[in-house]
Amino acid sequence: MSRLRLAALLLPFALLTMAFRQAPLVDPPPIAITAKISPDNVVKAIKMALVHRGWAVTAVKPGEVDSTLNLRDHTARIAITYDARKIQITYVGSTNLKYEVKKGTPYIHKNYLGWIENLVTDIQGNLLLLGS
Repeated sequence: MSRLRLAALLLPFALLTMAFRQAPLVDPPPIAITAKISPDNVVKAIKMALVHRGWAVTAVKPGEVDSTLNLRDHTARIAITYDARKIQITYVGSTNLKYEVKKGTPYIHKNYLGWIENLVTDIQGNLLLLGS
């Protein structure tokens, strides 16, 4: 079998494999702030989680922390907004993370969702630590 024919046969499988790397982009549900915790400690809990996971804090404003993750040739940008009751992580943009909108639904590399899930877990733990 010629190399060209073999490549033509394997191309659909390669494309299918790449499709499995994407997942629908859904921002996580808000993180509840249940303890009596000061706004300063909320920001501290967010920053601790970001730094622990390798994210760079790019801006801090009242009620919002912006952050960027640079991992190899991938970049993800998020905004984390907060008030007295909740923290919300929102996707802002990315580079080389296979972001695209298909039929009105945004998709992104599934690793991004894992990175965000880890942030949520770390922020929740930090809130418990700082609220006690």
